Amino acid sequence: MTARQVVFLATMGSALLMAGAFAFQHIGGMAPCKMCIWQRYPHVVAIALGVLALWVNQMRLALLGALAAATTSAIGFYHVGVEQAWWEGPSTCSSGAIDNLSPDALLDQILSAPLVRCDDIPWEMFGISMAGWNALVSLALAGLWVIAYRRA
Repeated sequence: MTARQVVFLATMGSALLMAGAFAFQHIGGMAPCKMCIWQRYPHVVAIALGVLALWVNQMRLALLGALAAATTSAIGFYHVGVEQAWWEGPSTCSSGAIDNLSPDALLDQILSAPLVRCDDIPWEMFGISMAGWNALVSLALAGLWVIAYRRA
């Protein structure tokens, strides 16, 4: 495969992951959490870089595409750790402690809590959550971007 073909594959990979995320959101009714949204931004960057690289025939942009895919993969792995309670996630999208809270403070915490928590797993396949699948597939996409860069 040429560098151009590999860039096209990597770009389409990010585009398909984004399409899947939007399908789960708008067709499946699964609202994304804050960390899910964070994982989308690098995919948008990767898609834009891929389109630009193909348009101006500059395959050296593949290195930036690899960085974007690796970034969303890293966020995905971090999100998996939050889902599995290996570490705490952002306080704005994870469940917080209720120890030593007055009833009024607890009510304020409940009312200010987001609707979608980052530490819940709303869907999984083969024991892997959506964040986990994004992390794994994005890591593979980062590899494709690196291959494209090396072939350029």
